[in-house]
Amino acid sequence: MDLLDRALGNGIRVKAWTFDEFYGRNGPFLDGLDARRQAFVGEIPPDFRVWLDPPRVVRDPAAKSGVRRRTRLVGGRRSSQVRHLRRHSPAFHAQRPQRYLVKDTQQGADIWEIQWHTCWRRTQGERLVSRQHTLIVARHVLTDEIKYFLANRVPGQPGWNLRALLRVAFGRWPIEACFREAKEELGFDHYECRGWRCIHRHLACVILSQLFCARIRHQFSPAADVLSGERLTLEQVRRATSAYLQAIELPRPLRLKRYQRELDEQQYYQQRNAQAAESHRTARRKRYLELGIDPDTIKSCLPHDGDP
Repeated sequence: MDLLDRALGNGIRVKAWTFDEFYGRNGPFLDGLDARRQAFVGEIPPDFRVWLDPPRVVRDPAAKSGVRRRTRLVGGRRSSQVRHLRRHSPAFHAQRPQRYLVKDTQQGADIWEIQWHTCWRRTQGERLVSRQHTLIVARHVLTDEIKYFLANRVPGQPGWNLRALLRVAFGRWPIEACFREAKEELGFDHYECRGWRCIHRHLACVILSQLFCARIRHQFSPAADVLSGERLTLEQVRRATSAYLQAIELPRPLRLKRYQRELDEQQYYQQRNAQAAESHRTARRKRYLELGIDPDTIKSCLPHDGDP
């Protein structure tokens, strides 16, 4: 929360925050976002408890003047785990899942079945019950993986619909890919030092290196589609930079030979990546069609031109 307050104090504004279930299980963290009027759509664990109907909250009469009245829940209605609601609640059984294309990867379309319902959660403060939230249950149509998301915004509120909530819920994928590239290609997790100053220096160097590679890739990549065989990856930019630095002091004939060898290898791997992506996409599309799903007609929550 200190980091979030610092970001807000520096003038950073976001439409919504997203996070994994490690943060989603933390009630005080969710309360803090609500108290700051920050929208969020985060993943929650299967044993997270909510109510599909709001329980009654009453305040006991004060025994004498100046005594703070106690707030409590009445009615004896217990909250339920979200995994049990998905399996047993009529609110989800009577609801037909909606299929959404949530991302388009190198291996093809990623399609999930979505169900949602309004809900309320237990808070840590005096109110005891949160404002109206949205519980989203997502099932991957190929792997049967189940994910649960909680949002403190509801479809129908100004600026929000189910598609917008799903865009935020599944928005962590590019961030995770960014960390994976930094670890695998630039040594983000390969530090051997002690003390925060040394660690911060290492992380800062890696982040600057990643920014350099990302800008070079954006500037010189002829095409963004991997199927074209011309898309540059961060790994290729890193290799090209290393080849340049290793050969810069060589005589011109040897330097040009080294550059040509690196170029030939990169073009070879680009073509292999394109062939592998085409094979994966064809196989995945075939599996979708066998299930009666046409990826070209599925509703999408991917950003379109003109989206904020």
